[in-house]
Order: sequence, then C-alpha cells, then structure tokens
Amino acid sequence: MEAPHNQAEQHAPLTRWQSWRLASRPRTLPAAIAPVIVGAALAVHAGAFRPLAALAALLAALLIQIGSNFANDLGDFRRGADIRERVGPLRVTSAGLLSPREVKAGMFVVFGLAALCGVYLIVLGGWPILAIGLLSILAAVAYTAGPLPFGYYGLGDLAVFIFFGLVAVVGTFYVQARFITPLVWLAALPMGALVTNILVVNNIRDADTDMRVGKRTLAVLLGRRGARGEYLALLALAYAIPPILWLNFGLNAWVLLALLTLPLALQQMRAVFTVTGPALNRTLAGTAQLAVWYALAFAVGLVLQTV
Repeated sequence: MEAPHNQAEQHAPLTRWQSWRLASRPRTLPAAIAPVIVGAALAVHAGAFRPLAALAALLAALLIQIGSNFANDLGDFRRGADIRERVGPLRVTSAGLLSPREVKAGMFVVFGLAALCGVYLIVLGGWPILAIGLLSILAAVAYTAGPLPFGYYGLGDLAVFIFFGLVAVVGTFYVQARFITPLVWLAALPMGALVTNILVVNNIRDADTDMRVGKRTLAVLLGRRGARGEYLALLALAYAIPPILWLNFGLNAWVLLALLTLPLALQQMRAVFTVTGPALNRTLAGTAQLAVWYALAFAVGLVLQTV
C-alpha cells in the first residue's frame, strides 16, 4: 500500500476544501453544463422555455456529474486502478487525502441533492424524468463499481454519449416542453460527441496504466491510434449536424454559428494526435472548454431562429 502515500508526497498539502474540490474534478464539469445549455436553447426555439426548470436541470446535471466523479474516485481506488505511475491528476482516495468512507458519504450527499432537484423536475415531467434520474445515477455508480463496471469493459464511452449527451439534452428539453421532436434528438448528437471526447482524452492519457491494472477502456482495446480515430470521428459528427439542420430541417443559417468553434476543435485534435503524458491534462481541459463554447454558439444559433 505504498502507492497512495507516495502519490500524496508529490503534492503540496491540501486543505479539506481543496481535497473535496479536487475530488469533484472541476475540469469535467463542462460535460454537465454544455448539454443543458443546448436543451434550454431548444426549448426557447420551440416556445417552451421555463427558466426554473432549466435551472433545476442544470443543478441536477452538475450534481450527478460530481457524484459520478466521487464514485469513480472510490471505484478506481477499490480496484487498485490509481497506481503510482498514473499521469493524470491526483485522486483523493488513493492519495489518502479523503478516506473511502468520506468519499462514499460525499457521493450519497451529492446524489441526494440531485434527487431533491429531481423532485421538482419529476413534478414537471412525470415518470420519464424519474426513470432518467434513476438510470443516470445508476450509470454514474456502475461506471467503476458493481459486478460489471462498464468503464472497465470498453463501454464507458457509450454510457457517456447516452447519459451525459443525449439524455441530458433531451431531458432538459422535455421537462420544459413535455414533448420531444426528431430535431431535439439530432441536436443532442453534437453534445454527446463532444462530451464523450473528454473521456476519450482521459483514456488516451491513462492507457498504459489502465492496461496494467486490467481496466479495458476503448483506448486500451483499440490502442491509442484507434482512440485518436474515435476522437476525430466524434468531432466530425459534431460539426456535421449544424449543416444537416440548416439544409434539412428548415432552420436558417444562424444554426451554423457552432462552426465558429472549429479552429478550437482543430487545435484540440492536433494536441490529441501529437501530445502524450501529463500534457494531455491540458488537452482534456481544452476539450471540455470546446464542448461549452460549441454549446453556447449552437444555443445562440437556435435562439436566433425565433428572431
């Protein structure tokens, strides 16, 4: 059990607040924010925007993301995945900054707060929102815990695409409009793609140590070259959707505003194909920022359809 001790020794002492903040993984939180922005913009476009519902959806999404990060920290610790050679950011449980019991308690508190937000959303959206909330929390925990942690069997990317992309956008729209259209599903695809790419960078960075501990992410199963191809394919999907909406769904050219973020996307793609090791932490943060900037530009384009 030397690894946690050595890992902690490499960093300056942290306060309790700093440890909890580190456990929440702030760089990943755009993954929760970006899809809600697009879902809210779709509601504006449909004439169904409800500010309190959108705010509740945002808070619930953020809390589920933080709870997922706590669960992942704890699950990887229990499976011995956060070894000394890992090049990613410090993990609080393996470093001994927070005990497993504390992280587990924090996870339950955060998911409990998400459930409180969910009560209001369930009143608005009915049983479909209850099902979405329960499945989202279950998926967050099952990513690294339980008898079949899908993050260890190459299914993490699919889970993120579905729950933190499609479900987040469509769910945010549904609690406001109480209906779903093909346009909403199609507009959710870019967010699923861009949010998944955050995980892709994470897995490319950790591929060597993940392989060593038996964590079979897609970056391990496909190799780094295959994972980089996945990153490129997901970018292509994200940037193909606005032109499709313009040409086939009767939207005007404002929807193409999302394409203004293409230079940032190309910058991140270049880094994914050329950068290795700890430097990929910056690329992970850049990919998360790309998701937010794309969401904002896409959302503005959708809202301007109504002007």
